[in-house]
Amino acid sequence: MPKHSVLVVGAGIAGMRAALAASERGSDVALISKVHPLRTHGGTSQGGINAALHAEDRADLHAMDTVKGGDYLGDQDVVELLTGAAPRAVIALDHWGVPFNRDAHGRLDARRLCGATRARACFVDDMTGHATLQVLYEQVLKAGIRAYEEWVVTRLLLDDGACVGVVAIELASGAVEAFAANAVVLATGGCARVYEPTGAAYGVAGDGVALAYRAGASLMDMEMVQFHPLGIRGSGMILTEALLGLGGHLVNGGGERFTLKYAPTLGERAPRDIVARAAEEEIVSGRAEFVALDLRHLKGDEVKRQLPLTSHIVKTQAGVDPAKETVPVRPVAHRTMGGIHVSRDGATGVHGANALGGNWLLEALVFGERAGLAAAQQGPGSARAVDAQLEDERRRIAEIVDRSTGPERAGAIRSELGRLMRRHVGPLRDASGLQEAANEIHDLGARHRRAGITNKGRRYNYELIAFLELESLLTVGGVIAAAAGFREESRGAHLRQDRPARDDARWLVHTVASFRPDGPAMTSKPVVITGWKPEGRRY
Repeated sequence: MPKHSVLVVGAGIAGMRAALAASERGSDVALISKVHPLRTHGGTSQGGINAALHAEDRADLHAMDTVKGGDYLGDQDVVELLTGAAPRAVIALDHWGVPFNRDAHGRLDARRLCGATRARACFVDDMTGHATLQVLYEQVLKAGIRAYEEWVVTRLLLDDGACVGVVAIELASGAVEAFAANAVVLATGGCARVYEPTGAAYGVAGDGVALAYRAGASLMDMEMVQFHPLGIRGSGMILTEALLGLGGHLVNGGGERFTLKYAPTLGERAPRDIVARAAEEEIVSGRAEFVALDLRHLKGDEVKRQLPLTSHIVKTQAGVDPAKETVPVRPVAHRTMGGIHVSRDGATGVHGANALGGNWLLEALVFGERAGLAAAQQGPGSARAVDAQLEDERRRIAEIVDRSTGPERAGAIRSELGRLMRRHVGPLRDASGLQEAANEIHDLGARHRRAGITNKGRRYNYELIAFLELESLLTVGGVIAAAAGFREESRGAHLRQDRPARDDARWLVHTVASFRPDGPAMTSKPVVITGWKPEGRRY
């Protein structure tokens, strides 16, 4: 049984940053991931990384934008921690070799992303996440950090309430093995794949969230799911909001810039929740399937120069020439603001009810580092019951593989779940739809427990992995629906059409879900307010 001081589950940007931080403290650290680090979801982040690095900007202005953008649901002490650490996080990447764009004076260039009052997103053309992944992986190799690639974690090993390791399946052999550790860091990303369509990578299935929840950890603010307004027609692929920052317009069938009705000053540069809601309501009211992104008034050469990858994607995936035609787009599920309820060393409550573009990569860097440093301080614990838990998990996996196959198929259930979530737990919600979603998710879970898999082999059994991922998706989907039904107001990305107003008197709180076999138990906890009192969001 492999044993490490720190085991990081997930080898994306947050996971690699955590591993590097723990390694710098002298820990024997390892990464375990179901995909190669360079194939993780962070590579899809394009716009940039927010940091108040320029003379006209300050960390408190960055914090103010973040608090307001999150509709005052973010814990403000944690937001201040994030924005205060941002410059150092970006400079560290610069020193490691991330090829950030420079201005005419050779300083780090910055662009203004939606919801920001300053140009503060440092960027690498429109492939910031990709470049960051590459450089972090170079540092992981340099540090000699062990990486168990293509291992799928299926269970957390517990001893008297403490996590002392994991059980995982090796894709190449099908072996089910235990990994022991003094501390385990879960850096497995969100669960936006519970929706269809979605811009999330196929592996973003909520594995870590579901593992922690079933092991006894509570989940916070799971109803807060971000929909990105620029999902391309015919796919879940998302175009960077930097297109809106450059001056792109969203228009309806009549050519009207409808976002100005929702954000008269900023229009398309308002935070994502406002822009996505405007697009969704336009689609619903106009009974159209899409709205249009209009770039025709911009200089095509300038767009291509600043956003070369995006220009290529528009032509190949949307099949249009943006200099001559509009691009059909619609809101698609993008990321989840909520997750495991954790401490300031891996804070869930930083984004609140909506995250600003440019803060996603920043969160992964800042809290990945903090989680790694905290894990490195964890002393050795006992692992008395590891062998028994490993055997239990081996029996569970074997039972799934050996189960006779009936008419139910996991793929069909997953598709139904994605459509159900988009229909009832999407950008527009109400009590009856949320209750229907909860009931149908319960029924889908029963069907999943009756389903089997046709591939009985051991090597690279992706059907088995998809079956296990669906179990996680059903778990987190049920929590999202329950939390959305529990929060009887509208705030940020959570729009209850039957409760359209924000209610600070009752709901300036985080929702907290705890596991019960018959469905989540919902409670709440206060939001930490430091310097910014809740007020109306006007853009």
